[in-house]
Amino acid sequence: MTVPENKKAVIVGYDAISPLGADLDRQWQRALAGESGIGPLTRFPLRDGFPVAVAGQVPDIDGESYPFLSPRHQAAWFSPVFKYGLLAVTRALARSGVDIDAALAPRVATTFSSAVGGLDAVLHADRRLQAEDRLPHPYTNPNSCINMIGGKIAMHTGAQGPILATITACATGLTSMLVGAMLLAQDRADMVICGAVDCALVEPIVAGFATMNGAYTPKDGQQEAPAVASRPFSLNRRGFVISEGAGAVILATREFAHAHGLHYAAELAGWSMTSDAHHFVMPHMETVRRCMGEAISDAGLAPCDIDAVNAHATSTRVGDKVEYDALTAVFNGQPPPVSANKSQIGHAMGASSAIETILALRGMEEGLLLPTINLLFDPEIPLDCVAEGTRQLDQRHILKNAFGFGGCNACAVFRRT
Repeated sequence: MTVPENKKAVIVGYDAISPLGADLDRQWQRALAGESGIGPLTRFPLRDGFPVAVAGQVPDIDGESYPFLSPRHQAAWFSPVFKYGLLAVTRALARSGVDIDAALAPRVATTFSSAVGGLDAVLHADRRLQAEDRLPHPYTNPNSCINMIGGKIAMHTGAQGPILATITACATGLTSMLVGAMLLAQDRADMVICGAVDCALVEPIVAGFATMNGAYTPKDGQQEAPAVASRPFSLNRRGFVISEGAGAVILATREFAHAHGLHYAAELAGWSMTSDAHHFVMPHMETVRRCMGEAISDAGLAPCDIDAVNAHATSTRVGDKVEYDALTAVFNGQPPPVSANKSQIGHAMGASSAIETILALRGMEEGLLLPTINLLFDPEIPLDCVAEGTRQLDQRHILKNAFGFGGCNACAVFRRT
């Protein structure tokens, strides 16, 4: 579908919370310095023999950071996904300069979502029921309902346009933006609150990722510093480091941005979504390749026009190789420089692609490409992963990849304006 110029999606605001910090500028400075946000797992007591000991944890955020949430509200909506999601969205809207009043509200959509949601609330209720024979807190089910995250954001902001939860596992954050762009292109909204939040550091979820051989485990029980555990595209990669966080991106039509004097530095130029129809966790090269190629074509570009790639790159043995193979096929054996942000922030499930998109957009604005840290060159994956540290690079077009369990692929091309 050809989108009229005035209905194309531009980015008018964004904000993120990640293991690198709660303040976006602080996160950016740490990312530029090549620092890691990975540390010991302390979200719950680790019993003897528990298979995971490191994680990417969001720093404690003072209750004063939520002046818009009363203590009673915070007590009722106790899953972290609500606090993190609401904070990221509130700050992203503030950066955009938009005040959603009664006139704008019917044309503001919400696609903000989550891959895991508030399963911590269900676990807590079950353990209390079994140990104390006490019935669940009355807000247990609402806390665990994934679409309630977008619902609470709409209630908080006043957005009354279309609302839906775009759940595509680890691609959720990016998919939220692509669905938002669809709503804008079809003139169903003028602005969309996009993004995702996930707090998957819940004991059975973490253990479950370990038993399916996805989560990072040190070789033969050898102890390693947590900061080196996440190493996408590296010869010695040993699975993803589970993390948490939130990323909010505010999209608007170019027409709406101009009419309201909103600043934007980038637009969503093209995108694609494909289904592997292949395996529940193992990515499929051909459909991943097609997703990348279609996103580039949808932007009206050739592969040689892409200046950099922000990779999905979870640090798994098979997943990283499939992404490399697809990149090699799309770019005729010469992919542009590739950044793998999970080397610094771990894998925040559905929130990852939202946070990573924000880091990529910031880098495009400033002409800087973030490094892939902890890289030990793998001769089977001879990519330029910016291993030397942050690189100065003028970027007009970047490709963002995100792939999720169930074969959910999402790719997007962002253009600097």
